[in-house]
Amino acid sequence: MAKKKKVEDDTEKVFIGKKKSMSYVMAAMVILNDNPVRLLARGRSISRAVDVAEILINKFVRGATYGEIKISTETITNEDNTQTNVSSIEIEVIPPKK
Repeated sequence: MAKKKKVEDDTEKVFIGKKKSMSYVMAAMVILNDNPVRLLARGRSISRAVDVAEILINKFVRGATYGEIKISTETITNEDNTQTNVSSIEIEVIPPKK
């Protein structure tokens, strides 16, 4: 039997923004029932993404673990055509084994 190639799509990702942390925790918990979830954030939202990951692992989904964590810098062109560097993070949270 051939292995299925895993296609990564947006259904496994939670984009972290300006809402309260618990909104993102609930969204991530829905995904964590079946699959690993990826928390993505840029700029000032990075600290909120780390908070969401910690809340998930320590409070709501005991036994969940961190997967891959990617840190990068993205270059964005502003409306006045100037370049700005913005930090970004991607945190993978893997659900516990059943």
